[in-house]
Amino acid sequence: MHYESTRGGLKSVLSAEAIKQGIAPDGGLFVPEKRVKLSMDEIKSLAGMSYRERAIHILKPYLTDYSDEEIKDCVYNAYTEEKFGHSAIAPLFKLNENVNVLELWHGPTCAFKDMALQILPHFLVKAVRKTGETGEIVILVATSGDTGKAALEGFKDVEGTRIIVFFPEKGVSLVQKMQMVTQEGKNVYSIGVDGNFDDAQSGVKTIFTDDVLKNKMVENGYRFSSANSINWGRLVPQIVYYFSAYADMINNGEIQTDERINIVVPTGNFGNILAAFYAMEMGLPVNRLICASNDNNVLTDFINTGTYDKNREFKRTISPSMDILISSNLERLLFELTDHDSSIVNKWMDQLKNDGRYSVDSDTKKKISDIFWSGFSNEVETLKTIEAIYKEYNYVIDTHTAVGIDVYDKYVISTGDITKTVIASTASPFKFNASVVKAVLGEDALKGRTEFELLEILSKECGLKIPESLKNLDKQTVNHKTVCSSSDMKQQVEKLLGI
Repeated sequence: MHYESTRGGLKSVLSAEAIKQGIAPDGGLFVPEKRVKLSMDEIKSLAGMSYRERAIHILKPYLTDYSDEEIKDCVYNAYTEEKFGHSAIAPLFKLNENVNVLELWHGPTCAFKDMALQILPHFLVKAVRKTGETGEIVILVATSGDTGKAALEGFKDVEGTRIIVFFPEKGVSLVQKMQMVTQEGKNVYSIGVDGNFDDAQSGVKTIFTDDVLKNKMVENGYRFSSANSINWGRLVPQIVYYFSAYADMINNGEIQTDERINIVVPTGNFGNILAAFYAMEMGLPVNRLICASNDNNVLTDFINTGTYDKNREFKRTISPSMDILISSNLERLLFELTDHDSSIVNKWMDQLKNDGRYSVDSDTKKKISDIFWSGFSNEVETLKTIEAIYKEYNYVIDTHTAVGIDVYDKYVISTGDITKTVIASTASPFKFNASVVKAVLGEDALKGRTEFELLEILSKECGLKIPESLKNLDKQTVNHKTVCSSSDMKQQVEKLLGI
């Protein structure tokens, strides 16, 4: 399998090179040059496999320059019961007759990003060797909360790499921030940005495309790569768990082998739902992909109108991992739906950069509408959903999962479609405990209590075990104290690397 840039500047790149580079030199994102197709017999065979065996089967056609043994080594090192605390790795919870919740947060940082960021370092280390790279790889990450900790944990003390994470200083939960600033490891750096996620993400993209800086990096024995979902090696593992969920539903007798399902994904940067799109393109029987947004509903407006417009108020919400106005992975979808026409994608991306908005043509808009349905959930609705799910099912969900469930309910009301549905649950309720406690126990339960005290309350009142990685987080040493402006991010990188 070869890869090409969505901007047209690079073609026929093997997966190891695409994973090592992270982002293409022209600023585009790598996508497979050809589509991968699985037969229904192959999909049915997944039902008899473990998660790790399913992962190997899905990853192989995308990573053809990796040997079978190399892929197996990556998978078996990443997806262990010890790391994920569950033999299924990504278990399904049956909410009701029509809905299954896909729990993607059993990994070491309690968020779905672990599903990809536990395996990406293994991909990358092998990619460096396979491509003959001699320089040290510097991973740059912009995070809206969860990616940062998952990347720091995944790359901690990985030989031949350094990782620098930029996060919005006031745009993440206290638990998320403490996870990042207390991170240990000799090769890890966590820096707060005085701005929002889009400021951090734009700053990282600017650094990646700075030719002067890249030359200085090469002279000093460094090379940039990314652990954001702009890196194909981060996106491709996410395809696996949609097939795995389908296989589990077959095993549970909930669906027939070729029966279509809906997939609901709470969405910010569009990577997680894009992985579901690639699964559908591979042959997974999907009826509709449902894109769930919070009050920063730029994607909902785009899917419903065909116009992407980031010129709007940025809102900090109780589902901060979705507080994004520039959804980078949407570029990949546009490239796929325009039959890999980089000239059109370049035009739209230039308009986004210069004007903050673009409108797709009618054919592309129809293709999007045929595949996706989108809605959004405001904060009041999100809290009510957490409360309702707890009362009806004695099941505790976080704010992002609540957005997904609320939007799914709106979809059913709007369409009458009761197709069996999988809802991606992207974070443990303990990561956003203040909002969850407020929804489940009421406003008074918050008074005078820190987020860390609320961990204990949520555990006691709801009968849930606090994840080990969150216990005593407030008592750990803060190792990273730097805060900078978005315009100073490049200087921070140069300072850390001594160049």
